[in-house]
Amino acid sequence: MQEEKFMKEALKEAEKSYEKEEIPVGAVIVKDGKIIARGHNLKETKTDTTNHAEIIAIRKASKKLKSWRLTGCTMYVTLEPCTMCAGALIQARLDKVVIGTMDEKTGACGSVLNVLKDYKFNHIVQTEYGVLENECRQIIQKFFKELRKKKK
Repeated sequence: MQEEKFMKEALKEAEKSYEKEEIPVGAVIVKDGKIIARGHNLKETKTDTTNHAEIIAIRKASKKLKSWRLTGCTMYVTLEPCTMCAGALIQARLDKVVIGTMDEKTGACGSVLNVLKDYKFNHIVQTEYGVLENECRQIIQKFFKELRKKKK
């Protein structure tokens, strides 16, 4: 299944964040069946609030395509985007986002609120949920479990 293939690539990106002691979120952007951009969280490493996996992947895809419009592209992301990232998906004109697992605390694509569906914007981003959900949830849970142990 193509969705699983690309979500596995997003999980590889999440692993990179995990190794850097960042919240393990990974994203890839696909156009015409090929990955054109990758990103993983670097918020702590770069001390920049906007360095979420989704934003990094959008920046790289825009550079590759030489356009801020990512029409014809799909993002695969391991964790449900926050409000900033959901807004960036709309602004970048992505066709679709495929989400691994939901974020019950800060998710903005259906958990806490749904920026992509509940508001009337000039662009609609299609959504798909639950691709490799267990794997995507497990890496997040493992990270926070280890973080809590370190704080004791």
